[in-house]
Amino acid sequence: MNKYLFFIISFFVLNTLHCFSQEKKISIEEASQLRINIIEKSKKTLTIISEFEQFKHLDFLSNDIKSSGNLVYKAPNLIKWKYKEPFNYSIVFKNNKLFINDEGVKSNVDLSSNKTFKSLNNLIIKSVRGDMFDDKLFDVQYFENQKKYVIKFIPKEKSLKSIISVFILSFDKNSLNVIEVRMQENAEDYTLLKFINQKINTSVSDEIFSN
Repeated sequence: MNKYLFFIISFFVLNTLHCFSQEKKISIEEASQLRINIIEKSKKTLTIISEFEQFKHLDFLSNDIKSSGNLVYKAPNLIKWKYKEPFNYSIVFKNNKLFINDEGVKSNVDLSSNKTFKSLNNLIIKSVRGDMFDDKLFDVQYFENQKKYVIKFIPKEKSLKSIISVFILSFDKNSLNVIEVRMQENAEDYTLLKFINQKINTSVSDEIFSN
């Protein structure tokens, strides 16, 4: 089970040393309008199907750990991660539970019994949708470059802050789709998720989340 708890935590790890040299902070007025636009986009996003690449950087390793697979999201709170490389397993978040299928060996974790993991489940869904604008939970900073908007979410809640220092979500400027999620555990260790070939609001059957 440690393998999967590690996945949940490592999924929410960002690199605060991510270079902002080509990014500039946007004005309060621009940030306010961007926030409105992203929230409206999120409300209209009913399903997401996407390929992803995940890079886990650990300071004591010379090379990043790379994995890849497919993501399926269906509003309001169904999400499935299907890993294909370097190993084959799937993780489904549904009904406050984490369902795991490791090459036919199935298990589950009750997220409702653990406040921290329940919060992480909610943040997984919100980060995929791009809707993390909760002033009670985060201090938010807005940046941009030629191709994307970059928004930093710094946790306020002690229990969350002890696990995650900061989230960085990158949005495509044209579509406002989330294209990258970076998450930091400390100054050296981080996880980067890149979303590729996204399809928004296509038909998704509930059977996909049966795992």
